[in-house]
Amino acid sequence: MKKGARKSLPLQSTSGRKLLEAFTDGVSVSKMVVVNPNGSGDFATITDAVNSAPNNPASSDGYFVIYVVAGVYNEYVSIPKNKKYLMMIGDGINHTIITGNRSVVDGWTTFNSATFAVVGQGFVALNMTIQNTAGAIKQQAVAVRNGADLSAFYNCGFEGYQDTLYTHSLRQFYRDCEIYGTIDYIFGNAAVVFQNCKIYARLPLDNQFNAVTAQGRIDPNQNTGTSIQNCSILAAEDLASSNGTTKSYLGRPWKEYSRTVVMQSFIDSLIDPSGWAPCSGDFALATLYYAEFDNTGPGSNTTNRVTWPGYHLINATDAANFTVSNFTQGDFWLPGTGVPYFGGLL
Repeated sequence: MKKGARKSLPLQSTSGRKLLEAFTDGVSVSKMVVVNPNGSGDFATITDAVNSAPNNPASSDGYFVIYVVAGVYNEYVSIPKNKKYLMMIGDGINHTIITGNRSVVDGWTTFNSATFAVVGQGFVALNMTIQNTAGAIKQQAVAVRNGADLSAFYNCGFEGYQDTLYTHSLRQFYRDCEIYGTIDYIFGNAAVVFQNCKIYARLPLDNQFNAVTAQGRIDPNQNTGTSIQNCSILAAEDLASSNGTTKSYLGRPWKEYSRTVVMQSFIDSLIDPSGWAPCSGDFALATLYYAEFDNTGPGSNTTNRVTWPGYHLINATDAANFTVSNFTQGDFWLPGTGVPYFGGLL
């Protein structure tokens, strides 16, 4: 199906049909299939639907759309490299839920603990929640690992504790998402922008602290980093109702040239006045690039921020380098996804 073409959608609910028609109007679609465990769809599992997608399609072929009806899916989903331009649409956050519980404590590597892993170029997901329910006691436990170039998540929920969202590599965009975690819960080495997202720190184990980000740039020439724009950094309900002794930070350096920018965002009082935490002694404090620009909220006061050589308060000219248009070249690929975005500063 090319742009402008309409398709009769064999969906189970009026709301689902309206949602899909509204989103895919103007988006190039090659085929659409339905996942419903009750047997009334094309497939009973997400994995079977993914396997049915064509191998190595061109972007001009349009998206292979998988509509996943509301329900809880106990599946480990993988979108391999040859499953390109796949779009997955659920019935909403906390309605379509993909869940797993692999963890490092239970013998998985961090990389392989992901409930949902994607490397196929051009992947788009919207209106679903993806969980890793292993819990804080199980240490590293990834909900989503994303290594897909030109990928976007829109109106999705990511739930875990340590290492919730692994933004592994390449160009990524997250819009209107909800991300829950404790330690390093947005980590990796993608060129990634989070826009209009709600980022919630949960209550960790005793004697632990929260770090929202742990960016993994290993070379100063890499054009990677984590950009958080027009988001809200908040305490989840369990943290907000605790005794208040847990410290929370915007990030800490996972690798030597770690790069994270928080701009035009609301930072609530959970964030420690120092803003950022070291990882190990003075490791990376001179080589990292951490920056803030035009933030609001009680946690945004920079008076008592760290004084590391790599920490910066930047101006609009510098901040523009970390916008969707400049940092991910989003103007060239996001319009075709149907996901809303703004390319520059607010």
